[in-house]
Amino acid sequence: MNTFAIPKFGAQLGNGSVLDKVTPDMAHIVNTYWGRFPPMDTKMNQMLGVFTFVIMIISLCGNGMVVLIFGTTKSLRTPANLLVLNLAFSDFCMMASQSPIMIINFYFETWILGPLWCDIYAICGSMFGFISIWSMCMIALDRYNVIVKGMSGRPMTVSLALMKIAIIWLFATFWTLMPMIGWSRYVPEGNLTACSIDYMTRDWNPRSYLITYSLCVYYTPLFLICYSYWFIIAAVAAHEKAMREQAKKMNVKSLRSSEDCEKSAEAKLAKVALTTISLWFMAWTPYLIICYFGLFKIEGLTPTATIWGATFAKTSAVYNPIVYGISHPKYRLVLKEKYPCLVCGSTDEQKPTNSDNQTVSDAETAT
Repeated sequence: MNTFAIPKFGAQLGNGSVLDKVTPDMAHIVNTYWGRFPPMDTKMNQMLGVFTFVIMIISLCGNGMVVLIFGTTKSLRTPANLLVLNLAFSDFCMMASQSPIMIINFYFETWILGPLWCDIYAICGSMFGFISIWSMCMIALDRYNVIVKGMSGRPMTVSLALMKIAIIWLFATFWTLMPMIGWSRYVPEGNLTACSIDYMTRDWNPRSYLITYSLCVYYTPLFLICYSYWFIIAAVAAHEKAMREQAKKMNVKSLRSSEDCEKSAEAKLAKVALTTISLWFMAWTPYLIICYFGLFKIEGLTPTATIWGATFAKTSAVYNPIVYGISHPKYRLVLKEKYPCLVCGSTDEQKPTNSDNQTVSDAETAT
């Protein structure tokens, strides 16, 4: 049987609604709420299909390059960068598992792959989203450990990084398999071209899952990340202020040494991490709001809103390689060495100059 043959639609209401495009094997898991809306315009499906194809290509190429560079460059295979590698791999898998299926369904304007693939699709989307945000959370905590705690902090080792990655994958597997064994379930989105957690059913079972899952995958990492960067920003600001004041007392232009430049590089990496994290929350927050609209029976939720929210959330897998390509110093250096045509702008890293070192040395001698 050809899976991608034109599906046989079974009109559920016969009134020109979204439900008229439901295939018979999917009818039992589609919420009747969507029956009050007309089918989404063909041009809108085409627009979404093109948009999804574009972000898929950008994400697969970008994250594939990050995995290749970090995975094959010895100088970049540091314990902390294993978390970055895990993040890029998760984002790559997110787009590889989600976009082709979405494009197929946009073409047919409904979900044509059956309930099993609906579950698989939703599991992959939920799992890789979980892995991405918790990888970012671990990166933020690592930046906190290096910049705020400094020498008193526990150093990141390969075994510690691998343990964190393993825990992230285990928890992601646990949470995404729960709907398969009875705690909530996976169902089609409003316009029937994607699948996700059931946020429309009014029973306590799916509601309790959505509330608990959002606490685990959104609010907890958000709190930890905000906590980390609050102290990171404070530490960097205090360090820079102390440097300026000391330089002024010693009547020199700069007190930057090799150690200070290393700390400055760590601050740059923290900025890169903060940017990627902020973009992740920008991408997923609208979809969380959509889920809460359904959860709390708020009027105004439409099939078009749900699919645009789900599609926009997938853009979280696009931003990271772009940010790293622009901002990550060592990644840019390696990229320039191996693929110079892909580098934009300067790749020079901040280093202490001989004149600065001499000025500090003279000042120290004078004092």
